[in-house]
Amino acid sequence: MGAAENAAPPRQEAARDRGAAPEAVEKVVVVDQAPPPPVSRLQAQRPLAPLQVTTQAPPPPISVASGAVEPPPQVAAYQPVPLAPQQGPLPSLNSHKYTNCITLCVFLLHLAAAGFAMGFFVFKTVHDNTRNPRSRNARRERSLLRDWLLPVEGTVVLSIVLAFAWQKAVRAWPRAMVRVILWSSFAVTLGVGALLMCFSMLATVGLGVAMVVFSIGTGLYACWVTRRVGFTARVFERAVQPVDKFRGLNGPAYLMVAAGFVWISVWCVAVIGAVNFRFPGLTILALVLSLMWTAEVMRNVANLTASRVIALYYLRGMQSSVQFSFQRALSYNLGSACLGSLFVPTIEALRILARGLNLLEGEDEFMFSCAHCCLHVMNGIFSFGNSWAFVHIAAYGRGFVQASRSTWGQFEALPGMAALVDSDITSSVCFLTGVTSGALCVAMAGSWAFATHRHYTATVSLLAFFVGYLMTRIGMALPQACVGCYYVCYAENPGSRLFDDTIPDRLRKMQEGRDPLVVPTPRFPHQRAAA
Repeated sequence: MGAAENAAPPRQEAARDRGAAPEAVEKVVVVDQAPPPPVSRLQAQRPLAPLQVTTQAPPPPISVASGAVEPPPQVAAYQPVPLAPQQGPLPSLNSHKYTNCITLCVFLLHLAAAGFAMGFFVFKTVHDNTRNPRSRNARRERSLLRDWLLPVEGTVVLSIVLAFAWQKAVRAWPRAMVRVILWSSFAVTLGVGALLMCFSMLATVGLGVAMVVFSIGTGLYACWVTRRVGFTARVFERAVQPVDKFRGLNGPAYLMVAAGFVWISVWCVAVIGAVNFRFPGLTILALVLSLMWTAEVMRNVANLTASRVIALYYLRGMQSSVQFSFQRALSYNLGSACLGSLFVPTIEALRILARGLNLLEGEDEFMFSCAHCCLHVMNGIFSFGNSWAFVHIAAYGRGFVQASRSTWGQFEALPGMAALVDSDITSSVCFLTGVTSGALCVAMAGSWAFATHRHYTATVSLLAFFVGYLMTRIGMALPQACVGCYYVCYAENPGSRLFDDTIPDRLRKMQEGRDPLVVPTPRFPHQRAAA
């Protein structure tokens, strides 16, 4: 009938010659089909078995003694194991909703008012020196421009160099730089404090004593966190590795530092004009607070840009555009950056206070009550506002409070993770880089002012520390954002292959009670630290 029937007789005869049972032949009936083409001699000698697809169980094994060929063993198919499946639909990554709109409007109004005030004071300074150059106010303003402005501007340039020097060093030698930052902060602040006291002026002596006291506290803190330095260094090393995969990721930080340089330069001239205005003390204080908020927003804009790029790499394996992330940080997420800039520094200050009270809670009943009251306050604050929120703000476009709750909820859902991140010292390390840069700026600007006009030494030194600290924190936004993404993204997807055993090993040691990292913290005061 067909090729199958023509090929059957030779195979049956070959089976009889070997003494084997004849093989079953599958008959195919073709209805209403043209006759098949003639079979060639080669096809008749080497017939081809028809291709069959079956879902039945495999046939029983054939005995080798019967002369038949044993089929090869079947290999089980590879079954991929899903890693940390998401519950429900994945959150959207392209939210076009402006977050924290009220805070955004307040910040924009503040920025407009600050810009108008600075323009007015700059105009007033120029007007006094051009229209009435011999007046008392004009002479005082020229003296400030000559003997006060130049050291401060030199401080701004030095702080920019120090900011990116710290960042480059942290990215190049993360393991060594943690210890270097801790102990250099102690040494530099102690040396600069001694220098200010050597100026033998009442104001400079007061500043010098404050810096010496701070340096002693920094040294005690460095001794206290010695056991956590190794783990923090490993986290830094792992967290900054993805930075090299994204070209231009440091660009937003450069832009924010450049904007900070221009803003601070104009701000310094405005302060000179505000000296001769009504209520100069309150006016200058308002300008200082405005500069602090604006600089923090600049830092968090750079933080949000880097956080989105790194978070999408960890969570979805995406190569996100740095320019697009920067645009989102300046538009949709700017309100959350403004609210976080007000909230996070307050939280960090309360956190330091809570840690100090937690160490002294057993001294007397009053301190015991204050410590526990502060701890309860901190428990509530950490649920509604923390620095880890910037990762979810950047990735999912959430508001600051919602992102704070979601990130901390993920930490609490993973056993031991909340205690691990609560004892993290990354933010302290970045803070101490700003303090060290500020102290170095004080050494330069204070010496300059003391050599030219001693009367301005204290004010120039104080402003130099302030400017150096702010500019360095803007430059250090990138490594701090990388560490935040490392912790938050691990808590969201612990099974990702992009993470090594750094965090799992630490969590396992914490659960076994043999980890020196676990220390009493505000949210976890009753944990016992291993010896």
